[in-house]
Amino acid sequence: MYQIKFGTDGWRAIIAKEFTVENVARVTEGTAKWLHALPTPPSGLRSVVVGHDCRFAGELFAETTAKAFCNAGIKVYIAKDFVSTPMVSLGARNYGADLGIVLTASHNPPAYNGYKLKAGYGGPLSPEAIAEIEPLIPDTSSTPLENLKLEDFEKKGLLVWVNLEDEYVAHVEKHFDLDAIRNSGLNLAYDAMYGAGQNVIRRLFPDATLLHCDYNPSFDGQAPEPILRNLQEFSDVIRISGDIDCGLATDGDADRIGLFDNEGKFVDSHHIILLLIHYLVKYKKMNGKVCTAFSTTVKIKNMCRHYNLDLETVKIGFKYIAGIMVKEDVLLGGEESGGIAIKGHIPERDGIWMGLVIWEFMAKSGKTLKELIQEVYDITGPFSFERIDLHLDEAVKNRVIEEVKSGKLKAFGKYNIQRLEDLDGWKFFLNDETWVMIRASGTEPVLRTYAEAASREEAFAILEATRKTLLGA
Repeated sequence: MYQIKFGTDGWRAIIAKEFTVENVARVTEGTAKWLHALPTPPSGLRSVVVGHDCRFAGELFAETTAKAFCNAGIKVYIAKDFVSTPMVSLGARNYGADLGIVLTASHNPPAYNGYKLKAGYGGPLSPEAIAEIEPLIPDTSSTPLENLKLEDFEKKGLLVWVNLEDEYVAHVEKHFDLDAIRNSGLNLAYDAMYGAGQNVIRRLFPDATLLHCDYNPSFDGQAPEPILRNLQEFSDVIRISGDIDCGLATDGDADRIGLFDNEGKFVDSHHIILLLIHYLVKYKKMNGKVCTAFSTTVKIKNMCRHYNLDLETVKIGFKYIAGIMVKEDVLLGGEESGGIAIKGHIPERDGIWMGLVIWEFMAKSGKTLKELIQEVYDITGPFSFERIDLHLDEAVKNRVIEEVKSGKLKAFGKYNIQRLEDLDGWKFFLNDETWVMIRASGTEPVLRTYAEAASREEAFAILEATRKTLLGA
């Protein structure tokens, strides 16, 4: 019996190995059991929104999920065609559903699929609720899938087909000054990485330069994660064209953002978070708390101090940020990995939404992305952040983690450790604004190393010294 566990952001597994129809039905049955244990709603009927991204057999797994929920007496709003995670989260809120279920492995390699749980408020389900669902997942599925037909549930009113993409686009049109962007003269580009956001920018900005906005469940053999090494072709297109002002990229389920300036240079999520805070407070006169994950830049403290904003740092995993966003007045919540949410939308990461905010900022200010980043540096000081993922076998990874845990590390090469923070992983400060962090991935067999320094060269030098210290080579 394969044990199903939810990691940092849902359950993920390899398609046809652990991610099977049987196991998807099992997860759904456990989730249905949890829903039925909650107080009965006024309507007397529980409901969920179900959608899948562009991955292989997504439709099959979504229909399996729908059948298992309907068989358990839970109403299902199921998306027509593939959708992004933010579309499902928004749908869960709009339809007053108890949960949103997204069949996606987000940025993971194409061999993976996954199962994300979204709360009725339109963001990740709380860790406490997920911990209650896990033990309810049965060892085997009891749903007679082969005997169930979606059309039969449709006739009973237990299943409704919905167009979540149309609803999302309408939501965007309501909340952005799209005419300001369209009439600004900006030449924009978008790389969907073959992911579920591929239709939205085409619909909103038909003149934009589009890359990888096609249906390709294998993602051309590459993990659809919007980081520089996966976006070299996009960078080259922008650089060679010479007339693209900004490039936006999103991951497989379009909840993470990547950004490029007019020279094809990558703008990481730390800079995006700072740009967003700066725009929302100075230009849009908004306010609220800032909530960021443990692995984000320390420059956020400088920005929050400048604008007199409260700042809270949480564990890695957007569910921790979302938990605060639904209870408090939060201006922005953000992660190092490119997942960012802001006030006025749902408490959910949304790569397209964040990209549109940046494009609106550029259009309304009349400034280039580089000029806007300089405005940020005038407040925080310049910095560079780099990350290297170490793909290690389990024995080596565990040895490294034990060494880091031991507290015996005093330096990485010539870089002396001044202090340690260990909220989630191990963050070694080399001075007040220079640090290196080590953390095991919650969803992949990877050890992540991160560094922030005054320059890109120094950040990479710190990462290399860290690698040599940990691996001895």
